[in-house]
Amino acid sequence: MPIATPEVYNEMLDRAKEGKFAYPAINVTSSQTLTAAIRGFAEAESDGILQVSVGGAEYWSGSTVKDRVAGSLAMAAYAREIAKNYDVTVALHTDHCSKGNLDSWIKPLLALEIEEVEAGRLPFFQSHMWDGSAVPLEENLVIAQEMLDLAHRARTILEVEIGVVGGEEDGVKAEINEKLYTSTEDGIKTVEALGLGEKGRYLTALTFGNVHGVYKPGAVKLRPELLGTIQEEVGAKFGAGDRPFDLVMHGGSGSTAEEIATAVANGVIKMNVDTDTQYAFTRPVVDWMLSNYEGVLKIDGEVGNKKQYDPRAWGAAAEKGMAARVVEACERLGSAGTKIK
Repeated sequence: MPIATPEVYNEMLDRAKEGKFAYPAINVTSSQTLTAAIRGFAEAESDGILQVSVGGAEYWSGSTVKDRVAGSLAMAAYAREIAKNYDVTVALHTDHCSKGNLDSWIKPLLALEIEEVEAGRLPFFQSHMWDGSAVPLEENLVIAQEMLDLAHRARTILEVEIGVVGGEEDGVKAEINEKLYTSTEDGIKTVEALGLGEKGRYLTALTFGNVHGVYKPGAVKLRPELLGTIQEEVGAKFGAGDRPFDLVMHGGSGSTAEEIATAVANGVIKMNVDTDTQYAFTRPVVDWMLSNYEGVLKIDGEVGNKKQYDPRAWGAAAEKGMAARVVEACERLGSAGTKIK
């Protein structure tokens, strides 16, 4: 199927909210990882979201070029062609754009998309994230207002982060402490600044102890029930029902099935998956290299085995492993079997 149009993307999010499930948003850094992600969605019969971080976008352009705008456009162009061959719908998203990267990444992309829309064409991406977790909330929301206006003009959806996610993502680091928990007051300020859809639709990452990366059991204290409290209290204040926010879950690696289920029940409709799929892609490559050691290396003057060091051989193993992890994510989030017909 083709990449989701703005209308279809809104339909996807509405279906997730009404059906109380979430879409995996898979970070991709290459044609192989993107293909693996779509394969996983197709095998799970789930629509899904493909996303790229600023570091991933730079890598897409070439590891020595590091042009984040060109890399983003290359990723989107590749996805548009490849997605046609799979019977699922995917949306494209730019992930975790911090303040220092706005002018060199998301703003130029939005400017290009506004030009496309004004010319009667579709935007390259369906949503973009402004990550204001490293700045004070007041500044975060002022910038979010500007970004929401640009996103609305580009027919895209803005994602904002209200709170702090621990760990590290593309050079943005945060400690694991009490700051990792968003409050109802923070949620109220968000609605006062961004509205409830009348200024443009936005996704909200409210933090409840989330941490990027992988940590040993006990290091991370998730409180997904906090999402329900914030949703209920903010909804009551503005007369907006019991789930006014379209929520996103970050830093979910290592979360229990119960924690994820609670988060989804409280309005999470998009969950970022990166660390787990990185490992799922790389681990089969390690197996392949160790199992075919003499074939992939030219040892003691031998010639090796071309069929074993051909990147298509170990690449296929990597794709299969990552696709299986995407299927697992779809099943855990409840999106398996829900694809748009």
